[in-house]
Amino acid sequence: MKKTSAAALAAAGLAAMLALPVHATMPASRIRHVLLVSVDGMHASDLDHYIRQHPRSTLAALAAAGVEYRNAHAVVPADSFPGLLGIMTGGTPAATGVYFDVSYDRRLSGSTADCKAGRTGTPVAFDEAADGAADAQGRRQLDPARLPHRPGACAPVYPHDYLRSNTVFSVVHAAGGYTAWIDKHPVYEILEGPDGGDIDDLYTPEIGGDYEGERTRPADHITGSIDRTERYDTMKAQALFNQIDGWTHDRSRRAPVPSLFGMNLQAVNVAQKLAGYADADGAPTAALSGALDHCDALLGDMVRALRARRLLDSTLIVVTAKHGNAPIDRAQLRHVDKQALRRSIEAAAPHGLAQLTADQGALVWLKEPGDAPRVAAALQQARQALGIRQVLQGPALLRFLAVSAADARTPDLLVVPAPGVIYGKPGEAKLAEHGGFDDDDTHVALLLSNPRWAHHGEQLDAPVSTTQLAPSMLTALGLSPDRLQAAKQQATKGLPGISWGTR
Repeated sequence: MKKTSAAALAAAGLAAMLALPVHATMPASRIRHVLLVSVDGMHASDLDHYIRQHPRSTLAALAAAGVEYRNAHAVVPADSFPGLLGIMTGGTPAATGVYFDVSYDRRLSGSTADCKAGRTGTPVAFDEAADGAADAQGRRQLDPARLPHRPGACAPVYPHDYLRSNTVFSVVHAAGGYTAWIDKHPVYEILEGPDGGDIDDLYTPEIGGDYEGERTRPADHITGSIDRTERYDTMKAQALFNQIDGWTHDRSRRAPVPSLFGMNLQAVNVAQKLAGYADADGAPTAALSGALDHCDALLGDMVRALRARRLLDSTLIVVTAKHGNAPIDRAQLRHVDKQALRRSIEAAAPHGLAQLTADQGALVWLKEPGDAPRVAAALQQARQALGIRQVLQGPALLRFLAVSAADARTPDLLVVPAPGVIYGKPGEAKLAEHGGFDDDDTHVALLLSNPRWAHHGEQLDAPVSTTQLAPSMLTALGLSPDRLQAAKQQATKGLPGISWGTR
């Protein structure tokens, strides 16, 4: 471990008063609240670069009052859904059963009619495609008809039903703590856990589709504009300030300050795709730098809100990312038509493709898993045209994912592209994307901070996984990590180098 030179100065800026008590049934702990902020897309290099360039920023102050893990990696594939579930369950897709926001399940049915007819095997789309009509307050609800259905009763499978393990919210809620989360799609109710209802205050305003790569970006599409995405982040942050202030997210009623809560920020993610980096070393363009400034300002507002409520001393602040974005080096960028990938698969296995999910990597499900070797050979033969570095199938794929072949959700092939390759529509202009397997996708920021910790300005270079956050957050709150099903299944330990005592 090494101390940063500005540690004493920045830590002093985070000095706070005494904390308020929490729910009576939670165990006594010096850390009584955990606030986690996922700055989607933020690499470890983004955090280091920003702190060096902005030594008086909120991020610099948080780093000076905590521990920065410089070699932290998200789970693969590095998509938002498995990435966030890794953080909140302590498990990889092998334990959670969730490989991407759009995947495939051989044992579920696509509709009530399919279910009644005994037809199984369906794409599982847990993104904005699952949205239905808005309620009276304008909040989007999930449409049961757009969800997969379970054989037998033919009931719709909601995202939380699909999850195979409990979450940190499940454990905290069961212990009597109050929980809250804010995210970008209604499908993030998946964090409620398999039993549902484990988040007391869930706010998921729809951000819309992925419009960063469109050459024509209509004015009402949030992700087509950095500025609109910043306004969206600010709106969600206001909901979090309401929670810190002792209200529900919409300020409709009084509520306890959550024991475990947080949100995601999207502007950095969008700016990486629209503006990118200035060089191969990760220096941000002016637009990306502005998005990072906006993120830092919101984090500063969170710190001030906690201080105003005398909660800062008893709150562990976690800054990380569900995923990174690739490539950082614009010279590596290469767009490959997703349909060309599809055509190669279907030529090798006519009418045999069940689901193709492709971004900065590709997952392939086949109607007949026995076709996988033939499809893999065809993809390898076209690897230069398709930008492929490696195709995994059979035992190699199972070892890579650490999963059983009997799992009805396991993809049949993984396509690992060459660095910089993005699969998408012809003419897309996005400069980066996530969903892959390389460092630019997975090497993310990870920072834990508390002004009364014994840890000030420490940096650890040992490799860690963001899955280690789940047991660490529970330990901070005085709860047993053994209550996490995925973490226990995969023997996920808490983050190293932390003493939970205070100075």
